[in-house]
Amino acid sequence: MKLSDLRRVTVKQNLRIRFPLSNGMECILNEHGIAQVPALRAVPSFSLEDELARALEFVVEPAGVSEKDKAKLKPRRYTRDEMATLATAGTGCPAGHDEHED
Repeated sequence: MKLSDLRRVTVKQNLRIRFPLSNGMECILNEHGIAQVPALRAVPSFSLEDELARALEFVVEPAGVSEKDKAKLKPRRYTRDEMATLATAGTGCPAGHDEHED
């Protein structure tokens, strides 16, 4: 599972995915596929791809929902294996859909 796989899932399914970093910070992949580390105040001395490889738990929450719907749609925790399944399941094309032009 790579960062690009998770980015694709966040965009296609309108989700936010959070995972902890080894330095105590947290990375958030927003619904636009942009990775953010809110606590970061300087140039990082780490690679998000490496940090993702070490992450064991992920929190997935719907993005762009109203305040009243947020109460119904609680964030869900995923293990690394569950997240990998979600990420790889989101990369396939639906039957009959061709991503590139001939």
